[in-house]
Amino acid sequence: MAKKFETALVQAGRNPTKQYGFVNPKLTRGSTVLYPDMATKLATGKHILEPVDIYGLCGNETHFALEAAIAGIEGGSHAQVTSSGLSAITVPLLAYLKAGDHLLVPDSVYGPTRTFCDGLLRRYGVDTSYYDPMVSAKALRALFKPNTRVLFTESPGSHTFEVQDIPALAEVAHAAGAKVFLDNTWGIHHFQPFTKGVDVSIQALTKYPGGHSDIILGAVVVNTEEDWRWLRLGALELGNYASPDDCWLALRGLRTLHIRLKAQEAAGLQVARWLAERPEVARVLHPALPSCPGHELFLRDFTGSCGLFGVAFQPEFSAAAVVAMINSLKLFGIGASWGGYESLVLPTTGTIHRSEGTGAFEGNMARFHIGLENVDDLIGDLEQGLAVLRTA
Repeated sequence: MAKKFETALVQAGRNPTKQYGFVNPKLTRGSTVLYPDMATKLATGKHILEPVDIYGLCGNETHFALEAAIAGIEGGSHAQVTSSGLSAITVPLLAYLKAGDHLLVPDSVYGPTRTFCDGLLRRYGVDTSYYDPMVSAKALRALFKPNTRVLFTESPGSHTFEVQDIPALAEVAHAAGAKVFLDNTWGIHHFQPFTKGVDVSIQALTKYPGGHSDIILGAVVVNTEEDWRWLRLGALELGNYASPDDCWLALRGLRTLHIRLKAQEAAGLQVARWLAERPEVARVLHPALPSCPGHELFLRDFTGSCGLFGVAFQPEFSAAAVVAMINSLKLFGIGASWGGYESLVLPTTGTIHRSEGTGAFEGNMARFHIGLENVDDLIGDLEQGLAVLRTA
Protein backbone atom coordinates (compact mmCIF):
# COMPACT_ATOMS: atom_id res chain seq x y z
CA MET A 1 0.00 0.00 0.00
CA ALA A 2 1.35 3.42 -1.00
CA LYS A 3 2.11 5.67 1.95
CA LYS A 4 0.26 8.94 2.36
CA PHE A 5 2.33 12.13 2.34
CA GLU A 6 2.35 12.60 6.11
CA THR A 7 3.45 9.00 6.72
CA ALA A 8 6.17 9.17 4.08
CA LEU A 9 7.61 12.33 5.64
CA VAL A 10 7.85 10.72 9.05
CA GLN A 11 9.45 7.53 7.75
CA ALA A 12 11.59 8.71 4.83
CA GLY A 13 15.34 8.22 5.20
CA ARG A 14 15.00 6.32 8.48
CA ASN A 15 15.99 2.75 9.31
CA PRO A 16 16.16 2.32 13.11
CA THR A 17 17.42 -1.26 12.79
CA LYS A 18 20.62 0.14 11.24
CA GLN A 19 20.80 3.06 13.67
CA TYR A 20 21.08 1.14 16.93
CA GLY A 21 17.36 1.70 17.39
CA PHE A 22 17.58 5.48 17.38
CA VAL A 23 14.68 7.33 15.74
CA ASN A 24 16.79 9.72 13.67
CA PRO A 25 19.47 8.70 11.16
CA LYS A 26 23.02 9.43 12.19
CA LEU A 27 25.02 12.33 10.83
CA THR A 28 27.95 11.11 8.74
CA ARG A 29 30.88 13.35 7.84
CA GLY A 30 33.90 12.31 5.83
CA SER A 31 36.11 12.74 2.81
CA THR A 32 38.27 9.64 2.39
CA VAL A 33 36.66 6.21 2.05
CA LEU A 34 38.89 3.22 2.82
CA TYR A 35 38.62 -0.13 1.03
CA PRO A 36 39.77 -3.55 2.31
CA ASP A 37 41.49 -4.33 -0.99
CA MET A 38 41.90 -3.10 -4.57
CA ALA A 39 39.32 -5.53 -5.96
CA THR A 40 36.64 -3.97 -3.77
CA LYS A 41 37.69 -0.46 -4.74
CA LEU A 42 37.62 -1.23 -8.46
CA ALA A 43 34.23 -2.90 -8.17
CA THR A 44 32.76 0.01 -6.20
CA GLY A 45 34.15 2.59 -8.62
CA LYS A 46 31.96 1.20 -11.41
CA HIS A 47 28.81 2.39 -9.65
CA ILE A 48 29.35 6.14 -9.76
CA LEU A 49 25.66 6.77 -10.58
CA GLU A 50 24.45 4.76 -7.59
CA PRO A 51 24.14 6.03 -4.00
CA VAL A 52 27.34 4.38 -2.79
CA ASP A 53 30.26 5.77 -0.77
CA ILE A 54 33.23 6.14 -3.15
CA TYR A 55 34.67 9.43 -1.99
CA GLY A 56 33.21 12.13 0.24
CA LEU A 57 32.34 14.36 -2.73
CA CYS A 58 30.03 11.62 -4.06
CA GLY A 59 27.91 11.80 -0.92
CA ASN A 60 27.28 9.48 1.99
CA GLU A 61 24.34 7.91 3.77
CA THR A 62 23.18 11.26 5.18
CA HIS A 63 23.00 12.74 1.67
CA PHE A 64 21.38 9.63 0.23
CA ALA A 65 18.66 9.58 2.89
CA LEU A 66 17.69 13.18 2.13
CA GLU A 67 17.84 12.62 -1.62
CA ALA A 68 15.52 9.63 -1.37
CA ALA A 69 13.07 11.64 0.72
CA ILE A 70 13.03 14.63 -1.66
CA ALA A 71 12.67 12.39 -4.72
CA GLY A 72 9.65 10.81 -3.04
CA ILE A 73 8.02 14.17 -2.28
CA GLU A 74 8.50 15.32 -5.87
CA GLY A 75 7.39 12.01 -7.37
CA GLY A 76 10.73 11.40 -9.09
CA SER A 77 13.16 8.51 -9.26
CA HIS A 78 16.43 10.26 -8.31
CA ALA A 79 17.54 13.43 -6.53
CA GLN A 80 20.83 15.27 -6.25
CA VAL A 81 21.32 17.58 -3.26
CA THR A 82 23.26 20.76 -3.93
CA SER A 83 24.91 23.41 -1.81
CA SER A 84 22.15 26.02 -2.24
CA GLY A 85 18.89 26.77 -3.99
CA LEU A 86 20.79 28.74 -6.62
CA SER A 87 23.18 25.84 -7.24
CA ALA A 88 20.12 23.63 -7.77
CA ILE A 89 19.40 25.94 -10.72
CA THR A 90 22.93 26.36 -12.06
CA VAL A 91 24.07 22.73 -11.80
CA PRO A 92 21.46 21.24 -14.18
CA LEU A 93 21.71 24.19 -16.58
CA LEU A 94 25.46 23.62 -16.86
CA ALA A 95 24.98 19.86 -17.06
CA TYR A 96 22.49 19.99 -19.96
CA LEU A 97 23.68 23.02 -21.94
CA LYS A 98 26.80 23.67 -24.01
CA ALA A 99 28.23 26.45 -26.13
CA GLY A 100 25.95 27.19 -29.08
CA ASP A 101 22.74 26.11 -27.31
CA HIS A 102 19.67 28.24 -26.79
CA LEU A 103 17.67 28.52 -23.55
CA LEU A 104 14.15 29.89 -22.96
CA VAL A 105 13.44 31.47 -19.56
CA PRO A 106 10.27 33.17 -18.23
CA ASP A 107 10.50 36.92 -17.77
CA SER A 108 9.26 36.50 -14.17
CA VAL A 109 12.19 34.30 -13.14
CA TYR A 110 14.07 34.51 -9.82
CA GLY A 111 16.62 37.33 -10.09
CA PRO A 112 19.80 35.26 -9.54
CA THR A 113 18.66 32.86 -12.28
CA ARG A 114 18.50 35.77 -14.72
CA THR A 115 21.90 37.00 -13.54
CA PHE A 116 23.40 33.55 -14.16
CA CYS A 117 21.88 33.32 -17.63
CA ASP A 118 22.98 36.82 -18.63
CA GLY A 119 26.42 36.37 -17.05
CA LEU A 120 28.21 33.05 -16.91
CA LEU A 121 26.00 31.21 -19.43
CA ARG A 122 26.36 34.02 -21.94
CA ARG A 123 30.16 34.06 -21.47
CA TYR A 124 30.16 30.31 -22.07
CA GLY A 125 28.30 30.70 -25.37
CA VAL A 126 24.74 29.84 -24.32
CA ASP A 127 22.09 32.22 -25.66
CA THR A 128 19.08 33.00 -23.43
CA SER A 129 15.74 34.42 -24.57
CA TYR A 130 13.08 35.58 -22.11
CA TYR A 131 9.38 34.99 -22.66
CA ASP A 132 6.12 36.18 -21.14
CA PRO A 133 5.30 33.71 -18.32
CA MET A 134 1.64 33.77 -19.43
CA VAL A 135 2.56 32.90 -23.01
CA SER A 136 0.24 30.57 -24.91
CA ALA A 137 1.51 27.29 -26.30
CA LYS A 138 1.12 28.66 -29.83
CA ALA A 139 3.13 31.79 -29.09
CA LEU A 140 5.81 29.81 -27.28
CA ARG A 141 6.24 27.51 -30.28
CA ALA A 142 7.32 30.48 -32.36
CA LEU A 143 10.12 31.25 -29.89
CA PHE A 144 11.88 27.92 -30.30
CA LYS A 145 15.01 27.76 -32.39
CA PRO A 146 16.71 24.70 -33.91
CA ASN A 147 19.28 24.87 -31.08
CA THR A 148 16.80 25.37 -28.18
CA ARG A 149 17.73 22.69 -25.66
CA VAL A 150 15.95 23.73 -22.44
CA LEU A 151 12.67 25.41 -21.59
CA PHE A 152 13.03 26.82 -18.07
CA THR A 153 9.86 27.48 -16.09
CA GLU A 154 9.13 28.94 -12.67
CA SER A 155 5.56 28.65 -11.47
CA PRO A 156 4.46 30.73 -9.64
CA GLY A 157 6.83 33.43 -10.82
CA SER A 158 9.25 35.19 -8.53
CA HIS A 159 7.74 38.26 -6.79
CA THR A 160 4.73 38.50 -9.15
CA PHE A 161 3.45 34.92 -8.83
CA GLU A 162 2.24 34.19 -12.36
CA VAL A 163 1.11 30.55 -12.68
CA GLN A 164 2.31 28.99 -15.92
CA ASP A 165 0.49 26.39 -18.02
CA ILE A 166 3.22 23.81 -17.50
CA PRO A 167 1.54 20.84 -19.27
CA ALA A 168 0.86 22.86 -22.44
CA LEU A 169 4.32 24.45 -22.48
CA ALA A 170 5.97 21.08 -21.84
CA GLU A 171 4.17 19.57 -24.80
CA VAL A 172 5.59 22.27 -27.07
CA ALA A 173 9.09 21.84 -25.65
CA HIS A 174 9.12 18.06 -26.01
CA ALA A 175 7.86 18.30 -29.59
CA ALA A 176 10.89 20.50 -30.29
CA GLY A 177 13.26 18.05 -28.58
CA ALA A 178 13.91 20.28 -25.56
CA LYS A 179 13.98 19.43 -21.86
CA VAL A 180 11.64 21.13 -19.39
CA PHE A 181 13.06 22.53 -16.14
CA LEU A 182 10.83 23.81 -13.34
CA ASP A 183 11.75 25.79 -10.25
CA ASN A 184 9.13 24.14 -8.02
CA THR A 185 10.19 25.66 -4.69
CA TRP A 186 6.86 27.44 -4.06
CA GLY A 187 4.83 24.39 -5.05
CA ILE A 188 6.57 21.69 -3.01
CA HIS A 189 4.11 18.85 -2.33
CA HIS A 190 1.26 20.80 -3.95
CA PHE A 191 2.50 20.47 -7.55
CA GLN A 192 3.64 17.10 -8.86
CA PRO A 193 6.04 18.05 -11.68
CA PHE A 194 6.49 14.70 -13.40
CA THR A 195 2.77 14.26 -13.95
CA LYS A 196 2.74 17.61 -15.79
CA GLY A 197 5.54 17.02 -18.31
CA VAL A 198 8.54 18.34 -16.35
CA ASP A 199 11.90 16.60 -16.83
CA VAL A 200 13.97 18.36 -14.14
CA SER A 201 12.44 19.75 -10.94
CA ILE A 202 14.34 22.20 -8.74
CA GLN A 203 13.89 22.84 -5.03
CA ALA A 204 15.48 25.34 -2.65
CA LEU A 205 15.58 23.15 0.46
CA THR A 206 16.56 26.32 2.31
CA LYS A 207 12.86 27.18 2.29
CA TYR A 208 10.04 24.93 3.56
CA PRO A 209 11.94 21.61 3.82
CA GLY A 210 14.50 23.17 6.18
CA GLY A 211 11.78 25.25 7.74
CA HIS A 212 13.85 26.94 10.45
CA SER A 213 15.93 29.56 8.57
CA ASP A 214 19.23 27.96 9.56
CA ILE A 215 20.43 26.06 6.47
CA ILE A 216 21.26 26.79 2.83
CA LEU A 217 20.62 23.80 0.58
CA GLY A 218 19.07 22.75 -2.74
CA ALA A 219 17.95 19.66 -4.62
CA VAL A 220 17.36 18.63 -8.21
CA VAL A 221 14.97 15.78 -8.99
CA VAL A 222 14.58 13.76 -12.20
CA ASN A 223 12.44 10.79 -13.19
CA THR A 224 14.38 8.84 -15.84
CA GLU A 225 17.73 7.09 -15.98
CA GLU A 226 18.76 9.26 -18.93
CA ASP A 227 18.15 12.47 -17.00
CA TRP A 228 19.81 11.03 -13.91
CA ARG A 229 22.99 10.36 -15.90
CA TRP A 230 23.08 13.96 -17.20
CA LEU A 231 22.39 15.40 -13.76
CA ARG A 232 24.61 13.16 -11.63
CA LEU A 233 27.64 13.31 -13.89
CA GLY A 234 27.22 17.06 -14.29
CA ALA A 235 27.04 17.56 -10.53
CA LEU A 236 30.18 15.48 -9.97
CA GLU A 237 32.09 17.21 -12.76
CA LEU A 238 31.24 20.57 -11.22
CA GLY A 239 32.42 19.44 -7.80
CA ASN A 240 28.99 20.03 -6.30
CA TYR A 241 28.77 19.19 -2.61
CA ALA A 242 26.28 19.81 0.15
CA SER A 243 27.18 19.84 3.82
CA PRO A 244 26.02 16.64 5.56
CA ASP A 245 25.20 18.77 8.61
CA ASP A 246 22.73 20.76 6.51
CA CYS A 247 21.35 17.56 4.97
CA TRP A 248 20.74 16.15 8.44
CA LEU A 249 18.95 19.35 9.50
CA ALA A 250 16.83 19.24 6.32
CA LEU A 251 15.84 15.65 7.12
CA ARG A 252 14.77 16.81 10.56
CA GLY A 253 12.82 19.68 9.03
CA LEU A 254 10.99 17.32 6.69
CA ARG A 255 9.35 15.53 9.61
CA THR A 256 7.17 18.57 10.31
CA LEU A 257 6.86 19.83 6.72
CA HIS A 258 3.25 18.74 6.34
CA ILE A 259 1.88 20.44 9.43
CA ARG A 260 3.92 23.59 8.79
CA LEU A 261 2.74 23.78 5.17
CA LYS A 262 -0.86 23.23 6.24
CA ALA A 263 -0.72 25.90 8.96
CA GLN A 264 1.14 28.43 6.82
CA GLU A 265 -1.16 27.86 3.84
CA ALA A 266 -4.21 28.62 6.01
CA ALA A 267 -2.59 31.63 7.66
CA GLY A 268 -1.31 32.95 4.33
CA LEU A 269 -4.75 32.75 2.77
CA GLN A 270 -6.36 34.46 5.75
CA VAL A 271 -3.90 37.37 5.64
CA ALA A 272 -4.04 37.59 1.82
CA ARG A 273 -7.85 37.75 1.83
CA TRP A 274 -7.79 40.40 4.56
CA LEU A 275 -5.35 42.50 2.54
CA ALA A 276 -7.46 42.06 -0.61
CA GLU A 277 -10.34 43.84 1.16
CA ARG A 278 -8.24 46.82 2.24
CA PRO A 279 -8.72 50.10 0.33
CA GLU A 280 -4.94 50.70 0.37
CA VAL A 281 -4.37 47.55 -1.71
CA ALA A 282 -4.87 47.44 -5.47
CA ARG A 283 -4.19 43.75 -5.94
CA VAL A 284 -3.06 40.67 -4.02
CA LEU A 285 -0.83 38.32 -6.01
CA HIS A 286 -1.64 35.00 -4.36
CA PRO A 287 -2.20 32.14 -6.82
CA ALA A 288 -5.19 30.89 -4.82
CA LEU A 289 -6.98 34.24 -5.33
CA PRO A 290 -8.68 35.29 -8.60
CA SER A 291 -6.61 38.50 -8.67
CA CYS A 292 -3.43 36.54 -9.46
CA PRO A 293 -2.40 35.84 -13.09
CA GLY A 294 -2.98 32.16 -13.85
CA HIS A 295 -5.42 31.58 -10.99
CA GLU A 296 -7.42 29.13 -13.13
CA LEU A 297 -4.27 27.13 -13.82
CA PHE A 298 -3.55 27.03 -10.09
CA LEU A 299 -7.00 25.56 -9.42
CA ARG A 300 -6.41 22.95 -12.12
CA ASP A 301 -2.84 21.89 -11.34
CA PHE A 302 -2.13 22.54 -7.64
CA THR A 303 -3.52 20.83 -4.56
CA GLY A 304 -2.74 23.76 -2.27
CA SER A 305 -0.56 26.78 -1.64
CA CYS A 306 2.03 28.12 0.79
CA GLY A 307 2.45 31.30 2.81
CA LEU A 308 4.28 33.42 0.21
CA PHE A 309 2.49 36.06 -1.90
CA GLY A 310 2.79 39.58 -3.28
CA VAL A 311 0.82 42.80 -2.79
CA ALA A 312 0.46 45.75 -5.17
CA PHE A 313 -0.60 48.90 -3.32
CA GLN A 314 -2.77 51.65 -4.78
CA PRO A 315 -0.81 53.94 -7.13
CA GLU A 316 -1.30 56.92 -4.81
CA PHE A 317 1.16 55.44 -2.30
CA SER A 318 4.80 56.15 -3.05
CA ALA A 319 7.68 53.71 -2.70
CA ALA A 320 8.84 55.75 0.30
CA ALA A 321 5.42 55.31 1.93
CA VAL A 322 5.59 51.54 1.42
CA VAL A 323 9.04 51.50 3.02
CA ALA A 324 7.72 53.53 5.96
CA MET A 325 4.92 51.00 6.41
CA ILE A 326 7.40 48.12 6.32
CA ASN A 327 9.66 49.83 8.83
CA SER A 328 6.72 50.22 11.21
CA LEU A 329 5.87 46.50 11.29
CA LYS A 330 6.81 44.79 14.54
CA LEU A 331 6.11 41.12 13.74
CA PHE A 332 7.44 40.96 10.17
CA GLY A 333 11.18 40.70 9.71
CA ILE A 334 12.72 42.40 6.67
CA GLY A 335 14.48 39.56 4.90
CA ALA A 336 15.06 38.08 1.46
CA SER A 337 14.39 34.42 2.20
CA TRP A 338 11.17 32.63 3.14
CA GLY A 339 9.81 29.21 4.12
CA GLY A 340 10.86 29.42 7.76
CA TYR A 341 8.61 29.66 10.79
CA GLU A 342 8.80 33.47 10.92
CA SER A 343 6.84 36.10 9.01
CA LEU A 344 8.79 38.29 6.58
CA VAL A 345 8.22 41.27 4.31
CA LEU A 346 10.29 42.73 1.50
CA PRO A 347 9.63 45.69 -0.80
CA THR A 348 9.89 44.43 -4.38
CA THR A 349 9.49 47.67 -6.34
CA GLY A 350 12.78 48.29 -8.11
CA THR A 351 13.93 44.68 -7.72
CA ILE A 352 11.65 43.19 -10.41
CA HIS A 353 13.79 42.96 -13.54
CA ARG A 354 11.96 42.38 -16.81
CA SER A 355 13.14 42.56 -20.41
CA GLU A 356 9.95 41.62 -22.28
CA GLY A 357 7.61 44.24 -20.86
CA THR A 358 5.78 41.85 -18.55
CA GLY A 359 5.00 42.28 -14.87
CA ALA A 360 3.42 45.75 -14.93
CA PHE A 361 1.19 46.12 -11.88
CA GLU A 362 -0.86 48.95 -10.41
CA GLY A 363 1.42 50.45 -7.79
CA ASN A 364 4.43 49.89 -5.58
CA MET A 365 4.79 46.33 -4.36
CA ALA A 366 5.89 44.15 -1.46
CA ARG A 367 6.23 40.42 -0.87
CA PHE A 368 4.95 38.80 2.31
CA HIS A 369 5.75 35.45 3.87
CA ILE A 370 3.36 34.35 6.60
CA GLY A 371 4.91 32.30 9.36
CA LEU A 372 3.56 30.47 12.37
CA GLU A 373 2.64 33.47 14.52
CA ASN A 374 -0.97 34.06 15.59
CA VAL A 375 -2.86 35.38 12.57
CA ASP A 376 -4.81 37.97 14.57
CA ASP A 377 -1.51 39.36 15.83
CA LEU A 378 -0.16 39.58 12.28
CA ILE A 379 -3.29 41.30 10.99
CA GLY A 380 -3.16 43.75 13.90
CA ASP A 381 0.43 44.57 13.00
CA LEU A 382 -0.51 45.07 9.35
CA GLU A 383 -3.42 47.30 10.32
CA GLN A 384 -1.16 49.71 12.18
CA GLY A 385 1.32 49.48 9.31
CA LEU A 386 -1.35 50.50 6.78
CA ALA A 387 -2.17 53.50 8.97
CA VAL A 388 1.47 54.56 8.59
CA LEU A 389 1.20 54.00 4.82
CA ARG A 390 -1.76 56.38 4.62
CA THR A 391 0.04 59.18 6.45
CA ALA A 392 3.62 58.74 5.19
